[in-house]
Amino acid sequence: MRTTLAIIKPDAVQSGKAGKVLAHLEQSGFTVRALRMTRLDEAAAAAFYEVHRERPFYASLVKFMTSGPAIPVVLEADGAVRRLREVIGATDPAEAAPGTVRKLYAESKERNAIHASDSDENAAREIAFFFARREVLGNGG
Repeated sequence: MRTTLAIIKPDAVQSGKAGKVLAHLEQSGFTVRALRMTRLDEAAAAAFYEVHRERPFYASLVKFMTSGPAIPVVLEADGAVRRLREVIGATDPAEAAPGTVRKLYAESKERNAIHASDSDENAAREIAFFFARREVLGNGG
């Protein structure tokens, strides 16, 4: 079993879809190992999305991720990173497969309901950004 990070983004939290997104993830075979609601400030959002700093959408992404509460979640499953990316669908909900989180709950390419780590290495870094090791259940915590 491997872990990965998802973040239920401010748009899904504000629209009351966070519970549906979380239920969808659990019904898709993921086990929640850690979860919290937080509101990122600009410095934290900028640090988290540092990898995108040179991209044209960086400033708007940071602004969006600080616009309201978000819910980081550590999820466990076989092939967790790959599996989660399949379950959430394409970044643009118009291009996402039927039944995926983004097809069901995202508003647009920019307000796309959920973040998912894109590699095992990034998952480890992103989990550590939000959670101390002792907070991740099933991980000696």
